[in-house]
Amino acid sequence: MTGLADIARAAGVSISTVSRVLNRRAGVNEATRQRVLGVLADLPYTPRGLGALQRTGVIGLLVPELSNPVFPAFAEALETRAARAGYGSLLCNTRSASLRADGADLDGRELVEEEYVRMLLARGVEGMVFVSPEINNAEDGGASYYSKLLADGVQMVFVNGGAPALDVPDVTVDEQVAGYLAARHLVELGHRRIGFVCGPARSLPSRLKRAGWSAALEEAGLPADPALVAHAPYGAAGGAAAMAGLLDGPRPSAVICSSDHMALGAMREAHRRGLSVPRDLSIVGFDDIPLAAYCSPALTTLAQPIEEMARAAVDELVQRLNPAARRAGGSYSRVFRPKLVVRESTAPLS
Repeated sequence: MTGLADIARAAGVSISTVSRVLNRRAGVNEATRQRVLGVLADLPYTPRGLGALQRTGVIGLLVPELSNPVFPAFAEALETRAARAGYGSLLCNTRSASLRADGADLDGRELVEEEYVRMLLARGVEGMVFVSPEINNAEDGGASYYSKLLADGVQMVFVNGGAPALDVPDVTVDEQVAGYLAARHLVELGHRRIGFVCGPARSLPSRLKRAGWSAALEEAGLPADPALVAHAPYGAAGGAAAMAGLLDGPRPSAVICSSDHMALGAMREAHRRGLSVPRDLSIVGFDDIPLAAYCSPALTTLAQPIEEMARAAVDELVQRLNPAARRAGGSYSRVFRPKLVVRESTAPLS
């Protein structure tokens, strides 16, 4: 069994340096950190490759960011459910550089999801829950990376992400239905030119929401004009930039956003240009973050059933970690329906 001493010997550093790298502590220069991570990359992907010889009672929770309130909400719900099942949790904020609004990498210190996985395995976690995993955004689907984890016996569950080719349980909200419900709501209010503030073009959730938007427009006999779609990084700044692009052209009367954070940025840009929401422009978000009910005007949005999704994800992972209770057959999949929450940011076309 590989231990800290073996890693230290291979990397040419001390055991304490390896420990500092694994725990993300200060006092290690970047070249050394990368050398240690490189040694870890060559180790087998197995919970016992660096972990304890007995049950640790710990699972890993990986979320892409914590600045968007929806992800802390998922983390809290997952951690609460895991604790009730007798498991402790380690939370990792993967902050994917590919989806950052500014593209920055925190001076080279930002860790990608794969590096966090190695660290979790080094601590002997028994399984992992990936919220919006990188497989959503990888150009090749990321199947090879996750396939290696599966082959080495790592138990995991995806939340709002996944791939049919992988035998990994997934718990998702129906993103396509979300886009459809948002667009249908606006069509029923009389809107005919409905824009879509979309996340990054390679983001699966954004692509699915766009498909729902397109289906609702076509159902209403309206064109799904590509000129009404503006891609931008997730976040308020991305939402503002995408809204600016839409408003620089023939103005839509309503806009759907891929997240509430993007919607807040889009609303800010509309106000900056002297437009009143919803009198001049209706806006719909997605997630139903707490701030959505308290901004002005209160945001119409699509709510995810976060607690129910977290319960399903953790319960499935715990079952898979218990060989006696593990279900036979194919992969487990649960799809939850989003709920339209109508507030003040949408109104009939004036």
